[in-house]
Amino acid sequence: MKKWTTLALLMALPASVAAAVPYGSMPPGFDAPHIRTAPIAGVVNKAWYNYRTDILEAEKELTSDLRHATDREDRWDAWDEWTVEVTDADKDYTKEMRKKGYRSGRVTVGG
Repeated sequence: MKKWTTLALLMALPASVAAAVPYGSMPPGFDAPHIRTAPIAGVVNKAWYNYRTDILEAEKELTSDLRHATDREDRWDAWDEWTVEVTDADKDYTKEMRKKGYRSGRVTVGG
């Protein structure tokens, strides 16, 4: 299924039906990556929708992996895989936006 079709289907579902990620079951000491809540430079485009779709797919896979986990190691592996997928989605998104001339904002304190 194409990403646009998947996104359209997910956007049509109520929020309660979408994959509910159990962030409360994150292992102690686990450092979760940042997930963007707003597009770079406020530009909503194909790259943003692809990013959101990648995040939703990673969350769906995480939920499935956690459901099938049988021990602590399986749960850590699921969270590690999710982290890699979220980080990769962010790198792909920022790279695509950089090619289009948009930059992610940076704050420098003390110069």
